[in-house]
Parts: sequence; C-alpha cells; structure tokens
Amino acid sequence: MTNIRTARLLDILPTSIHSDPAIAAAATALDAELQSVSAMSAALSIYARSAEWTDAETDELAWQFQPPYYDPGLPLDQRRALVHSAIPFHRRKGTPGAVEDLVELLFGEGSVEEWWEYDGDPHHFRVLTNNADVTTTRAQEFFQAVEAVKRLSAVLDSVTISQAEPLQLYIGGALHIGERITI
Repeated sequence: MTNIRTARLLDILPTSIHSDPAIAAAATALDAELQSVSAMSAALSIYARSAEWTDAETDELAWQFQPPYYDPGLPLDQRRALVHSAIPFHRRKGTPGAVEDLVELLFGEGSVEEWWEYDGDPHHFRVLTNNADVTTTRAQEFFQAVEAVKRLSAVLDSVTISQAEPLQLYIGGALHIGERITI
C-alpha cells in the first residue's frame, strides 16, 4: 500500500507516460507541493495531536465535547485525557465500566462492585479504589465524577479504599514443661 506522505507522483504514473521527460519533470516538480499539503493535513486532526494541546485549547475542546466530568484545576494531562475520551464516555455512560474508567483516569486504580456481588440493596453499587486522597483532599471531586457517569437509578453505597503496606510480622511462643505438685 502506498503511503501518501512519502509517495512520489512519478511512482504512480502509468507506464505509457512514465518515460516522457516532460511528464516526469512535471511529476517531480509537484512532489514537494503534494508532500507539503499532506503534512499540513495531518495537523487538521484534533485527536492525532491531543498530546500537544495547550491549556486554552483543552478548555475550549472540553466546552465543545462536554466530557462527563471536567475541572480546569486538574493537571493538564488528566484534562487532555478527559477531553480525548469524552465521546467514548458518552457512549458508555451509565455502565459500571464507564465509572471504573473515570475513576482510574482521575484517581488511579478503581473498580465497581454491583449490589449482587456484595449482598447490597438492588440498584446500589460501591467503588473500590487504592487512592487515599479520595477521603481527604479530593473527596468531593470523586463523588462528582462518579455521579456524572453512573446511571441515574444507581445509588453509590460506599467507597472502599484498600491499601497494601509491607509489615514486619513477628511471632513468638513459649513452652514450659514441668510438674505441678499440690500438697
């Protein structure tokens, strides 16, 4: 398959006119212009250059694409990822997978347990995460994000934070063997 960015017009000419010197010269002269237009067309794709968005571009695109949760105070990388994934989020809004993806994007690892998985009330769920910031500095942000993508009939029961820490465990024991004499 021919790559449009590196193709030469001379390579795709039919053999009947390929050997004509005037046609070959014209095709060679047009190559630089065609490659220039091809390079400029790559800059038109918004998603192809999402890693290059500035703060202002990201905020404007967030206004346009309306990601389910967006805070201008977030780091630029997270805002870019939220805007870049806005359309897929809107497609899957209301599913446990959308909640998991948003929690992972904003807070690290996260998973959703539906009510039948932990013997809860019908239409309830809980979120499991390993980010301790959910309870301290970013709790309100976490709940707003979950509310933005969960289905309307679902109720968030709890947020469970799991944290694994290495512990040094010491076990001791004593054994005493002796006689007991009662007089």
